[in-house]
Amino acid sequence: MQNVFELTHPLAAHHLSILRDIRTTPAQFRTQIHLLAMLLAVRATDDLGMEPHVVQTPLTQMHGSRMAQRIGIVPILRAGLGLVEPVLQLIPEAAVWHLGMYRDEATAQPVEYYCKLPVGNAVDVGLVLDPMLATGGSIRAAVLALKRWGVRDIRVLSVLAAKQGVEQFHQEFPEVKVFVAGIDPELNDHKFIVPGLGDAGDRMFNTQRD
Repeated sequence: MQNVFELTHPLAAHHLSILRDIRTTPAQFRTQIHLLAMLLAVRATDDLGMEPHVVQTPLTQMHGSRMAQRIGIVPILRAGLGLVEPVLQLIPEAAVWHLGMYRDEATAQPVEYYCKLPVGNAVDVGLVLDPMLATGGSIRAAVLALKRWGVRDIRVLSVLAAKQGVEQFHQEFPEVKVFVAGIDPELNDHKFIVPGLGDAGDRMFNTQRD
């Protein structure tokens, strides 16, 4: 699929395997999410626009470069919060805008409960953060919100995707670049990714039910 990029780096496979393990503690889970988010962010930003910039070093002046585009980070609450800090470490000047959505358990459809995107003055590049792309419903809603804002370059960063979900998303938004650490073969009857890693939000924030 054009514009769907799966990480092939050995470190991505290593950290994703730890993330999947049921024995991984919430603290370890957050660490693995952090590391994978950073790998995804490096890959997702390797073609950002740059502009010349003169730098004064301790020895002399030199011609360097700096980012020429305004970046917006858009995590989908709540699980997307785990990906924000590592991306901000790489792009500390980025703005962060939150979208709140939850999945209706009866319909498996996203329900928006929070959106504070501004009116006008859209960023040049919007990075949508959500660790799971299962059916793609929440990410679809986020992309539509960014399009209404006027963002022309939208990129999705997800740790894990289902083949069915990413294919459907790509059919609807072929221009949106999707970056994932892994693509699993299927969804179960409850629309969870299989083999997957469970509920990312619950595992991240230690709110799993017994």
